Amino acid sequence: MPKRHGLDPARLRLPELGQWTTIRDHLVERLPRVPAARIDELLDAGEIVDLDGPIAPNAAYVPGGAVWFHRDLPEETPVPFDITVVHRDESLLVVDKPHFLATIPRGQHILETALVRLRRDLDLPDLVPAHRLDRVTAGLIMFIVDPAARGAYQTMFHRRAVRKEYEAIAPVRDDLTLPCTVRSRIIKEKQILAAQEVPGEPNAETEVELLEHRDGLGRYLLRPHTGRTHQLRLHMSSLGVPILGDDFYPEFTDKSVHDFTRPLQLLAATLEFTDPITRLPRRFETTRTLRAWTDPVGWAG
Repeated sequence: MPKRHGLDPARLRLPELGQWTTIRDHLVERLPRVPAARIDELLDAGEIVDLDGPIAPNAAYVPGGAVWFHRDLPEETPVPFDITVVHRDESLLVVDKPHFLATIPRGQHILETALVRLRRDLDLPDLVPAHRLDRVTAGLIMFIVDPAARGAYQTMFHRRAVRKEYEAIAPVRDDLTLPCTVRSRIIKEKQILAAQEVPGEPNAETEVELLEHRDGLGRYLLRPHTGRTHQLRLHMSSLGVPILGDDFYPEFTDKSVHDFTRPLQLLAATLEFTDPITRLPRRFETTRTLRAWTDPVGWAG
């Protein structure tokens, strides 16, 4: 089954044990969020397939088999910002992602993600991300063009062999001594949106430097040495200088995903590493700036 909107079909393995008579019976039970009538529509249209092709609506259950189909897409509000290509070659694609655009399909964000947009707009159906960036954070993301190079580049990120720098706009505290290094233990529990710092052996480390300041705001340079969820946002908040536009730290604000105002003022500014294939040094820099610094009145709305 070919990709649709740049997305692979979902694969559903049929359990070895079960009392289902038909594949339809199993799908109705296995997919409770999909109305039975919609499953019937997909079957009638030949849009649920196995290795031999479309399956019949009354096809017998096959223990240990598998079926493929494309899931229905959620309704999405278009993210009204463009992706900027910073670098492209036969192996790599580096882009500047705007605020509010997720890196990969997940939950209610499918078509309005960087991966799907780039696969479609650049005709790169095999494109995969080397790492991820939060939906609300703007800046550099690296994607892998050549499938044969995926292991080398993804492993480089897993080994923390990539030097990253971020910029952030946040308040200034006269009593805060900078530069400094923040170390803490961060945990992120499933089904809970915010991460938290807890007692224990540190597993997160960030260098924080104040580059310049004016009118009570500072432009900060952040160098993470680890990659915990929301690490930079938590560490800035723990210093008493939460990043402007942060709806999670220090206090949670219930902001609609359709609200594109006052973006988090955090920018993935540089990626630097030794290429694992060519062994040559690589450095990529963002083309973006943070609006709360360049246009504070416009950012505040």
